[in-house]
Amino acid sequence: MKRVLLSLLIVSFFSTVVFSQAYEGTIEYTKKKQQAFVIDYPYPPEAAENAIIKKMEDLGYKGKEEKGLFNKDKGFRVYKGAFITDIMSSSMDYAFKVEAKGRKDKDQSVVYLIIMKDGENAKAAFEAADTDKAKAFLNNLQPYMEAANLELQISNQDEVVVKAEKKLKDLKDDQADMEKKIKKLQEDLKDNAKDQDNQQKEIEAQKQALEALKSKRKS
Repeated sequence: MKRVLLSLLIVSFFSTVVFSQAYEGTIEYTKKKQQAFVIDYPYPPEAAENAIIKKMEDLGYKGKEEKGLFNKDKGFRVYKGAFITDIMSSSMDYAFKVEAKGRKDKDQSVVYLIIMKDGENAKAAFEAADTDKAKAFLNNLQPYMEAANLELQISNQDEVVVKAEKKLKDLKDDQADMEKKIKKLQEDLKDNAKDQDNQQKEIEAQKQALEALKSKRKS
């Protein structure tokens, strides 16, 4: 049993490592196709986005998100003049974008990183070591991804608990309302029974009065 568990852990570990290796690709940015560093993660886009924000905040940077209905760069988060010494010793502009891997893979993300200098893509001037560092930076986001995904799961589960508690409260409120209605109905039933008894007595009295009148008839 221990060997089976160990094997599963090893397979899981290597699957994660293989899955999270950065590679080179392209994406459109600033109205043209840009060389980018890319990595796939088995986490939803929201978790991946939060992980990048947290990583860059830890480095002391707050990015600007591209927005706007007609903005073709919408979704990119840009950090201008940032020093990410794990990649380059000089300041660069870093543009991140997170997308869902596909319509059927909404819980998996693709992270793009474009590195710019003076408005131009810096990838072409990279040496092999620089390229490896950029890829390593994305690979090393794994702990941030795991932590962000956990927080997202906690937040989602908290919402589930809140909704479940609200449903229970609503059920209890419904029960209280029904109990009030039942109590009122029971009181109404008692009043009705009393009214029926009084009405029956009234009928008997009126019948007696009727018989008394009939007895006065002359034969």
